Amino acid sequence: MFITFFSVGAAALAGSVLFDDLVRYYRNRQLLKAAQETLSRLKSLNTDYDVLLRQLEKDPNLFNRIAPATLGVEHQDANAVYPRATDEQLAAAKRAMTKDRNQQSDEPVMPGWLIRCGEPRRRIMLFASGVALILTSFVCFGPIKQTSRKEQNKQLVERDDKPL
Repeated sequence: MFITFFSVGAAALAGSVLFDDLVRYYRNRQLLKAAQETLSRLKSLNTDYDVLLRQLEKDPNLFNRIAPATLGVEHQDANAVYPRATDEQLAAAKRAMTKDRNQQSDEPVMPGWLIRCGEPRRRIMLFASGVALILTSFVCFGPIKQTSRKEQNKQLVERDDKPL
């Protein structure tokens, strides 16, 4: 019982005192996750560009094929049919590509229990209940003071000397 009361009390007390540090921890963790996702996207783009550069070195005609799409110039081959994308199609493609990024950013930065504990009234209650549980564990379940043999003998002698 001592361990249970003391552990719960210490956790409540630490949570109320270290609230600001917990908030900072969760925000830093979210920022780190976003930075890692950005870094992985940059690595992927870097790899794609390296592959494209290698393909351009192997096939010089590739530049003539991709130049109209990337640079926006008119096509040079009169015998080829090139599809034209409408503004609606481009907007739909853009929404589809950014859909995954928006879903990831909707995740809460902090858990719900931490947000609730941030209210001043609840922090005070957590602090008070933690202190109460710690004190209860020490008072009710603490070690019993053991008397030495000399003190026990002395107490027995004093009881025997008293008249009935």
